[in-house]
Order: sequence, then structure tokens, then C-alpha cells
Amino acid sequence: MENMKRILSYTRRGIDDYNMIQEGDKIAVGVSAGKDSLTLLCAMAYLRRFYPKKFELIAITVDMGFDEGMDFGPIQRLCEELDVPYHIVPTQIYKIIFDVRKEANPCSLCAKMRRGALHNAAKELGCTSVALGHHFDDVVETFMLNLFFEGRLGCFSPVTELSRVGIKLIRPMIYMPEKDVAEFARKNQLPVISSPCPADKNTEREEMKQLLRSLERGNKGLRYRIFGAICRGELDGFRELGRMEGIKKYSEDEPKE
Repeated sequence: MENMKRILSYTRRGIDDYNMIQEGDKIAVGVSAGKDSLTLLCAMAYLRRFYPKKFELIAITVDMGFDEGMDFGPIQRLCEELDVPYHIVPTQIYKIIFDVRKEANPCSLCAKMRRGALHNAAKELGCTSVALGHHFDDVVETFMLNLFFEGRLGCFSPVTELSRVGIKLIRPMIYMPEKDVAEFARKNQLPVISSPCPADKNTEREEMKQLLRSLERGNKGLRYRIFGAICRGELDGFRELGRMEGIKKYSEDEPKE
């Protein structure tokens, strides 16, 4: 696969810095069918070949139950190529949110229900960890969303222990810029499936993404400095580890349109 060395560099750096993998772990990659989770799936499958701590890997997709359905066949074939067992969890989340509850602001409840289905499936399949495809830009956007809309300083954590379920969440791509994710998915023609959700691309997160892009045109490196502040402030488990040169170089480039 093209650009795999670069993708693995970012992924392993995050895993090592935050001690995300232990010997004998069974890790479920949450595959939403977007570019982020598919890139993570490929990275973890390749990393499994040589990482000093041996681990098992599976992939799990939560089927939201959209009326028009989604064809997960291409993802199944990718998993077969990568030698990763693939599990699809059927749900009625879409119908519950849009038809039964008729939620005006569905994203929060939807995310909560999807997480619950994913975590429970991972536990039932004997997993010790769930790997999620949040990347560098997601870290910055989440921090800014919390600041703007909730008036608090916070973010998700690189590693989260879910004591109720008995598994942990890991986010191996926290150092990986979104532009590298997009380039990897495009060059390797990953089977990205566009979400049929009516709320897709019409969210506060999308607004924040556009705002940061606009601000960075006149403030090169803005996202890197925000990420650095999160690490120096040790917010939600982040730490300043002095291994972010590649991210800094990316952030000082001209933002893409």
C-alpha cells in the first residue's frame, strides 16, 4: 500500500507514547466505513506483523439500519485481504432516532448509541480494547467545540478505561494529520462509503473545521499550537512528549481548501 510507512510512523508513535497495546491484547477496530477508520484498520493490520507486543485484531461495523441499506461487501473484501475477521452488528439506531424519537439534534444520541453497540459487541467477542480512528485534527476540533459550545477546557483521551464494560478505548492516530489520512485513503482506493445520514456534513464539527481552516490561513501553525497547549496542559491524559516534529511541519504548510 502507498504511503504505509508514513501512516505507520504516526500510528506507532501514538501507540508507544501512550502505551496503548499490551502483550496478548485482542483489539477491535471500530469501522464506520469512513476514511479515518479504514486507514486505521490498514495501519493496525500492517503493524500487527512486526510490533514487539503481539496482539489479535478484528474489525466491527455497527450497521445503523438506514432505510436504503449500506453495502459492506467492499469492506468485507478489504478485511479478507488484510486477514482481519470482520463482524457487522445490526441495529435499528436510525429508525429509533429519526422515526420514533424524531430528534431535532440527533448527533449526540446517535453517537452514544453507536458507542454502546460497538463496546458491547467488542466485549462479547472477547476483546480487551477498541481502537477508534480519531486523528490530530479531531483532537483540535473537539477541544475547540468544547470551548465554544460548552465553555470548558477538555477533549477525548488518548486512552480511556471503560470499567463498566471491562475494555479500554485507544486512539492510535492522534498524531496523524487529516490530510495524510485522506491522501492514504485516496491513493490506495479504500472502499469509503458515504454516510446516508441526513445530518452528515451539517454539524457543529463541520462548522468548526471550516472556522479553523479559515483562521489558519492568516495564522500558520494554529492547529499545532492548540494541540501543543492541550499536551502542555495535560488535558484528559495528553502529555507533552516532544515527538511532534512531523505534525509541526504539516501545520506550518498552507491549509488545504
